[in-house]
Amino acid sequence: MSFQQGLSGLNSTSKNLSVIGNNIANANTFGFKGSRAEFAAVYATSLNAAGGNAAGIGVNVTAVAQQFTQGNIATTENAMDLAINGRGFFQLQRTNGDTPIGQVMYSRSGQFKVDRDGYVVDTAGLKLLARKWDAVTNRATGEATTISLKGDTGGKPAATGAGVGAAYNGIRITMNLDARQDAPTDAMDFTLPDTYNYSTSQTLYDSQGAPLTMTYYYRKTGANAWDVFGTINDVPIDGAGGTGLITSLTFDVDGALSASTNATMDIVDPRTPPLDAAAAFLFDDLPLDMAKSTQYASSFGVNELTQDGYAAGELTGIQFDDSGVIKATYSNGRANIVGQLQLADFTNLQGLAPTGGNLWAETFSSGAAIRGEPGSSSLGALQSGALEESNVDLTAELVNMITAQRAYQANAQTIKTEDQVLQTLVNLR
Repeated sequence: MSFQQGLSGLNSTSKNLSVIGNNIANANTFGFKGSRAEFAAVYATSLNAAGGNAAGIGVNVTAVAQQFTQGNIATTENAMDLAINGRGFFQLQRTNGDTPIGQVMYSRSGQFKVDRDGYVVDTAGLKLLARKWDAVTNRATGEATTISLKGDTGGKPAATGAGVGAAYNGIRITMNLDARQDAPTDAMDFTLPDTYNYSTSQTLYDSQGAPLTMTYYYRKTGANAWDVFGTINDVPIDGAGGTGLITSLTFDVDGALSASTNATMDIVDPRTPPLDAAAAFLFDDLPLDMAKSTQYASSFGVNELTQDGYAAGELTGIQFDDSGVIKATYSNGRANIVGQLQLADFTNLQGLAPTGGNLWAETFSSGAAIRGEPGSSSLGALQSGALEESNVDLTAELVNMITAQRAYQANAQTIKTEDQVLQTLVNLR
């Protein structure tokens, strides 16, 4: 009797319903890839196909094949959400600090956040892997690894004149000194405004990021000639007994500096106690560029007053471009490129092993991961502020579920019919 066919049909259809049910359950799971059950007929054959039976003995499920088609891209308001438009997977790994634990995992779900240590992690706490950025070559280098944004130089302080990440080193002042001004006759006194013509201030930073107020005083000394004085926290730059003179400026008849004025300053620490008692100066040979300053017969104005130091900062934001470049912004106004995401692709996507949690693992069947930058070769581009939706077509899955249910009922009916035939044979007299 052919109960075997009906039983195999029930088992296979039950597995198909499980696959369909899992697809429907994850219809709203970002990055989920649907699956389908694939069937094959079963025939009874002996060795070398001798004595084959033309009548099949049922069906079995040969594979549950994953469908890696592209899901729809849904925009969000979260800059940490990432979507891959095309082929490729995010690389994720669990770590203890910076020590990797287990193998690298792969995901299409781009729901990321920053943990308390500054690492970019997924919803399960696995860290996103990226290549570190080399500021000298202006490109990503080395193997993909975990990157802590808190450890980036943008969060650390830098002293004025250190030249960390700046287009120039030290202080830059661009101004116009009014040629119509008269030269003061009294001796220079920082407390008496009549002894100088103009003043302006800016904030400098020591090596620990502490702010100090630098004030510049401009005093006309004669035709086309000016002296520049300076105080740091209201103390002359050369100490309490010093004159505070920084440099002298001479302009030609056209109002431009007659010679390049790139001074350097040795500044005494005005604080008690000083930052470093063993150091001769708080700032030693601090560059001061005033080469673009002018003396025209117009009002005094400062067009540029910049310096390259900054205080310590906290991470305030992170941005990704379509090539995976990661830019971190900090509360001290710094914005640094810290790395670049690296996507992974595989020759045989069907060979990847699903491990749950929107993750897949590399296997022998999938082949080794092929890594590259987003948008390069066959890899898809990255879209920030967006997520890839599940590729499950809910309407189609509901139709498939109805079809599978009917197939289950039909297989149950064949068993019922076989039972009735057997009962009839038993009752023959």
